Amino acid sequence: MTLQSLRLELSEADIHRLIKGQTGEERASVAHRLCRRIAVDVLSDQERQYADEIIAILAEDTAELVRRTLAQTLRNSPRLPKETAFKLARDVESVALPVLESSPVFSDEDLIELVLAVTAVKQVAIASRAAVSPSVSEVICEHAEASAVERLAKNLGAELSDKAFETTLERFPEAAAIHHSLVLREHIPPHITEKLVFMVSGQAFDMLINRHELPAQLAIDLAAGARERTTLDLVEQAGQTTDLPRFVSELSLNGRLTQSLIVRALCVGHMGFVEHALAELSGVPRERVWLMVHDAGPLGLQAVFDRAGLHRKLLPAFRAAVAVYHELEIDGGLHDRARFRMRMIERVLTQFQAIPKDDLDYLLEKLDAYADEATLTEDLLAGAGAVTRLPVGG
Repeated sequence: MTLQSLRLELSEADIHRLIKGQTGEERASVAHRLCRRIAVDVLSDQERQYADEIIAILAEDTAELVRRTLAQTLRNSPRLPKETAFKLARDVESVALPVLESSPVFSDEDLIELVLAVTAVKQVAIASRAAVSPSVSEVICEHAEASAVERLAKNLGAELSDKAFETTLERFPEAAAIHHSLVLREHIPPHITEKLVFMVSGQAFDMLINRHELPAQLAIDLAAGARERTTLDLVEQAGQTTDLPRFVSELSLNGRLTQSLIVRALCVGHMGFVEHALAELSGVPRERVWLMVHDAGPLGLQAVFDRAGLHRKLLPAFRAAVAVYHELEIDGGLHDRARFRMRMIERVLTQFQAIPKDDLDYLLEKLDAYADEATLTEDLLAGAGAVTRLPVGG
């Protein structure tokens, strides 16, 4: 049944209820039925014109319930005319919020105009959209109320540019809730992480330094105890950095590129870091180091090991770890990185136990942490039945 045939089959009573029904409930009931058909039917040009007329009538209804029904029913529909969408967006909050949060008819330019014109609650709705572009995010961070900026920071579907991060910290240097929401994001630019280090405290600080990439020198300073309660793990930072050569070079310049750090990184599967570290200490190009470690037999690894100045007594542990690395495979499950590293540590400790005590304690602690993460993952999988593939970082 098309919308046009529906029009012909509407009784006079239906039309009267839609336009002049004595109660909002009556008109809302008809409005809901018609709007559902408008949202799903294939419409001709004539039918679309008729649909737009119906929508315009509903948007002018004196009953808030009718207008709210219109907004709720067509909140995700591209058939809501933009003029009507703007009218609803400027209506009372119960009518406006569904459209502001979901309507696909608004362009980025439209959303920017609305951010600058609406109340804080409506700004929060815009910041909650499933996807928020960098340009809209920048305007929210620069002009919206704190509640909207906090919601934007929590919204993983919002793209935050460097400018958006910077503006947020400039406007809200003491807003702990906003800072904590930023810390929880999947990615923060290193220079923003550096600023946040000096703004957050407690749990937020611990999460920040252990989940996000830090500028190399700051990571080294924190690991050295420049800030009293830090528990920064340089091995994990090596896995987070997007510029491994620079990170390794900074470690070397600061005297922190130790054999202990390299052993720990190797035993948890940070092979990329190990290769760059051996290249830095030996003066051998990284591409050649890769061949000597992985494809030149036992003498290749021994040669680069000696040239890097590492103690020969640790060579068996290196060989065992490299062999395990080649044998293990990524299982493709949620958080397979944790399970991979857990198996790496278990196998290395089984095959070679003469590891220095401090490094052994570190690996045992990591083994517990990865085991906890893997167990949590299994619980999540059992509950949700979903699998997400994650790569293993080098």
